[in-house]
Amino acid sequence: MSQPLAFTEAMRESVYKAIFERRDMRHFNGQPMDEAIMQRLFTVAHAAPSVGFMQPWRFIRVQKPELRQQLHQLVQQETLTTAEQLGEKKQAFLQLKVQGILDCSEVVVVTLMDKREQHVFGRRTLPEMDVASAACAIQNMWLAARAEGIGLGWVSLFEPQQVSELLQIPEQATAIAILCIGPVDEFYQQPMLQQEQWAQRGDLNHYIMNNGWDEQKAQQAQQQWGDNERN
Repeated sequence: MSQPLAFTEAMRESVYKAIFERRDMRHFNGQPMDEAIMQRLFTVAHAAPSVGFMQPWRFIRVQKPELRQQLHQLVQQETLTTAEQLGEKKQAFLQLKVQGILDCSEVVVVTLMDKREQHVFGRRTLPEMDVASAACAIQNMWLAARAEGIGLGWVSLFEPQQVSELLQIPEQATAIAILCIGPVDEFYQQPMLQQEQWAQRGDLNHYIMNNGWDEQKAQQAQQQWGDNERN
């Protein structure tokens, strides 16, 4: 039974469609972005929830070609470093396309604000809630991008300090994401890492526990990841 404050059925279906068809995109067609769409994406990102209403996100648009190239090089360096930690999966990892910095229309670096220590509300025991809040902003942007027919990919293969030095980010601020944004020819039918058989989505039943920690379910969820690691 529909709740009195619920959206219409068509509106609800659109929300769920955006969630289930959102993809972490790596392939872009290089077409320019409509600035009006970019502003809408920033607007919904800024409408995200944040602990203590601290709004910790800061967005840096990387518009100089030389800066984009340098970001690409930093990601390439970390990609190789990460590959060395993957053992038998090194070659499979190196065959994945893990970023589209040189192909997308817009590159946005998301950082946390500086002077975050002033914000204690909701963070005294969980200081990492600033990252969680910024992730909500990115997810808002991601879902809106999918609704607009625009691809967005979140790149995390970089050393934050190197990105901070490149973009003159204050020491107390921290880069947490490089977002690749732009038109695409198509969206992946499944998450790319699932299509490439790197991993599969786990059984939801193993992730929901009742009235306390369920070690059996925890082991089942972990085993699913272990099975993926062996694939």
